[in-house]
Amino acid sequence: MNKRMVGWVAAAAVLVLSVGWVLTRPKGEGGPAAAAPAGAASGVVSVSTVRAQRRDFDVTLEATGTVTALNSVDIRPQVASTITRVHIREGQFVKAGELLFTLDARTDEVNVAKAQAQLDKDLASLADAQRQLARSKDLLAQNFVSQSAVDSSQTLVEAQQAVVSSDRAALAAARVALGYNRIVAPGPGRAGAINVYAGSYVQPSGTPLVTLTQIDPIAVAFNLPQRNLAQALENLAAGRGAVTAVLPEGRGTLAGKLQFVDNNVDASSGTVKVKAVFDNARQTLWPGAFVGVKLVVETLKDATVVPQASVIQGPRGNIVYVVDASNKAAARPVQVVQAAGSDAVVQGVQPGERVVVDGRQNLRPGAAVAEKAASGPGADGGKPARGGAASSTPPASAVVTP
Repeated sequence: MNKRMVGWVAAAAVLVLSVGWVLTRPKGEGGPAAAAPAGAASGVVSVSTVRAQRRDFDVTLEATGTVTALNSVDIRPQVASTITRVHIREGQFVKAGELLFTLDARTDEVNVAKAQAQLDKDLASLADAQRQLARSKDLLAQNFVSQSAVDSSQTLVEAQQAVVSSDRAALAAARVALGYNRIVAPGPGRAGAINVYAGSYVQPSGTPLVTLTQIDPIAVAFNLPQRNLAQALENLAAGRGAVTAVLPEGRGTLAGKLQFVDNNVDASSGTVKVKAVFDNARQTLWPGAFVGVKLVVETLKDATVVPQASVIQGPRGNIVYVVDASNKAAARPVQVVQAAGSDAVVQGVQPGERVVVDGRQNLRPGAAVAEKAASGPGADGGKPARGGAASSTPPASAVVTP
């Protein structure tokens, strides 16, 4: 090894020793002090809190429902005949009693005229029999005829009255048959596809002429879990049971009301069929479509609500950290009654207490805390509530999926 290389090695060794001494020398010797962790010197943990709130909490069932019409009628003829005129268009909204189709009525018109003529004939015969009876009674009063002659005239009148009654019934039947040639709407609805035209031969057992479907109001059918059956029946009996239909693609919601609960539980799924009714004047719901459904099955009155993020699950149960008046953290065992979204109904916390949301993972019972601004509903920056009362907020909802 030459002298030049030995010099380079020695210089490098001196440089390494100098750098190590500078990095490891004590603070008092002019070196930079190592940064201490925030709050380590004081032992204070930075957290954010919200107030536990007292409010009504709606337990809401969330399911997928199918839009169904309250009334859907297949229009068929009651007699075999030929269509002479179609009075509606496909997709038209019709009212109850509105004329839909006209059939060939010539044969029935002749039958009505024939029955009317027979009635007129028998009415004339009845009038003659009644005149004969009146004359027989006058002659009996003058002792020109016997009582048997009067009885015979009376029998003739009664028989003719029966004939007239039969004629009137036959005339009514003929008019009913004639009325079958005018097909009218049994109720309001929207006409579907029309399957016949003028000149088509139709009969009662054939294809329906058209289907009328009621659009407004309309129903949504869905399944309710068996565990919520009692609440649903109670709401139905009391006229409650608010139902919300959530339209697809973010097109909004519709408010409806529970109308029907089926009389048996499906053993294979453990659910019961229910139906809600919605006003549908704007035709937002359409038969056969799928929509989301939210049904309020129960309302927890004066429940204590905290953020669900504040609940810590542990091997010994659920706890939350609350901050007392001296800004010390205390672990509080709680029981979660209902939970949905960002809220949870709990037992074990008093309304108005400050519950730790952010920073709870760094806490230990008795640790001093310093509050920072919290984001989210219910945050109050750690300021005490007046009188310990909870802030006024709308009712929350617990969503239960079947």
